[in-house]
Amino acid sequence: MACGRFSWRPTATATARLKQEFVSVKSIANRSRGSSRVQREPWLFLGLILGLFLCSRATGQAQEQQPATREADQQEAKSEEPIITMFPHSQTARWWISGQDNIIFQWHPSFYSKYSGPNSMNAHAENATSHVATLYTGLELTKTTEIFVDFEEASGGGVSDALGLAGFTNLDVVRNPSLGKAPYFSRGMIRQVIPLSHEMVEEERNPWYMATQVPVRRLEFRFGKMGVNDFFDTNDPGSDSHYQFLNWTADNNGAYDYAADTRGYSVMLLGEYHDRNWAFRFGEALMPTVANGIDLQWNLHKARAENYELELHPKLAGQRGTTVRILAYENHANMGVYRDAINDYLAGKTKVPEITEHPERTTVKYGFGLNCQQQITPALRLFGRVGWNEGQHESYAYTEVDQTVEIGADHTGERWKRKLDKVGAVFISNAIKSDHQRYLQLGGKGFLLGDGGLNYGRETIEEAYYNAHIWRGFFSGIDLQHINNPGYNRDRGPVTVGSIRFHLEF
Repeated sequence: MACGRFSWRPTATATARLKQEFVSVKSIANRSRGSSRVQREPWLFLGLILGLFLCSRATGQAQEQQPATREADQQEAKSEEPIITMFPHSQTARWWISGQDNIIFQWHPSFYSKYSGPNSMNAHAENATSHVATLYTGLELTKTTEIFVDFEEASGGGVSDALGLAGFTNLDVVRNPSLGKAPYFSRGMIRQVIPLSHEMVEEERNPWYMATQVPVRRLEFRFGKMGVNDFFDTNDPGSDSHYQFLNWTADNNGAYDYAADTRGYSVMLLGEYHDRNWAFRFGEALMPTVANGIDLQWNLHKARAENYELELHPKLAGQRGTTVRILAYENHANMGVYRDAINDYLAGKTKVPEITEHPERTTVKYGFGLNCQQQITPALRLFGRVGWNEGQHESYAYTEVDQTVEIGADHTGERWKRKLDKVGAVFISNAIKSDHQRYLQLGGKGFLLGDGGLNYGRETIEEAYYNAHIWRGFFSGIDLQHINNPGYNRDRGPVTVGSIRFHLEF
């Protein structure tokens, strides 16, 4: 299946929040490379997060001490919001047309490697450029019925063809270069809102939401082709690789093996119940026919995926925004079992462990996730994720992670008079279970990993970015990622990957 591609993660107030989503982050001091196996700890990033918090608090206190005459100036400045798309979008028309273009250039220097295998990240210096362009269209058939059709074009690629890392460095990269550059149909869905109350709340438009007012209590149904991660495991500070973090396991829960084809899309029936301070959603989605495959299995008896999420908005910090999302999923597919592949190898049935060497059958993989975000000040947000899956069955659709934890923060540039700029930092630690480790140690390979051996250690990632608003819908950013134990292997790395991003929103 595909690693996620482009990730615009809408919530009920997605467009309203979008003005704060335009990303930027600074980089991290780099660590020793080569044979010096220096392991960098997350304290630098935790210190940066703390520094952002203290900086924001100091800024807030200084503003409180300024004369009341400044309030009028602040109100006037607030009314003069900068334009964040190349062209304005109507809030009243029955149709929607918008688009985006995202270019990411990445490079890494040579790094220490005791050995390499068929799915290793290249130890020599290399660079790569990815390009994703998307056209979004929508039509409001009635006040409660909407349809959306999107088209996408993806070209270029990622360093090492996206191999050798569980937390790969570019979410825009498709893991199958043979798919070609031709534009393709990415999303096509219908949305139906069923009101359950007369009280209405405002909802600004974006590519997947046309209504500008919706009932406080309502049912929503969607059906069609979409990204499962468009609606599950979303997170305002950490979900969009076009403005925020670039790493797969920063923008998504790495242990969430969500149903998708190679490009990151599936066909799903989604149902949601929304109330004032909480929501619940369920999605039944199609799985790929093979791991990381482009074709979907339409026979639900053979393969399918159930996804559940409870979204809560508790009043934990007064009026400040708090969101908690509790996730569970269950995948049914023709998946191999790591222990069976190991036993077949030890019995001499295969030359190396082969996770795909098994008769066709349906097995079940399940997992859980916790996703939190907290507004600390108007400029500072914290977020985090924890993920776990049972890890006995092969990684099938997203990436090779059985456990993950991440914590991060972002801060707007308003303090230095760049309100649409943003800086962010995140620390991620990924892991796999013992059978998965043993499988790779004996020379097995998954659809991402396979060094021919394994000296196991958790794969840890520190990422930081700065995203700058240049003019109207044009943004540019820099990003730095430092990865210890790439592919969970202490015999390789660490490696540092630098990125430059150019983004156009129209």
